[in-house]
Amino acid sequence: MPAYVIVDIDVKDRDGFARYVQEVAPMLSRWGARYLVRGGGVEVLEGEWDHHTVVILEFPSRAVAEEFYASEEYAPLLELRLDSTDSMLAILEGYDAG
Repeated sequence: MPAYVIVDIDVKDRDGFARYVQEVAPMLSRWGARYLVRGGGVEVLEGEWDHHTVVILEFPSRAVAEEFYASEEYAPLLELRLDSTDSMLAILEGYDAG
């Protein structure tokens, strides 16, 4: 069952984050992930949400998403993202209608 990673990113260092974006995209592809949302406009219809840049990724499974996040391959880019942004990240399990 697919899993979804939702990230709310407040960019503090544009150059560092630009490098992160450039390097992470091919890595995500190798892990079977794909972007569903990559920034763009947000209209809040209910409640208050202090959002910044929202990214939603689809992974083949929660296990793959967790393995990617903890991988040695991603570690340097994770450090770069954490250094260049303030962010919140969550992994959500997909819905299985069956």
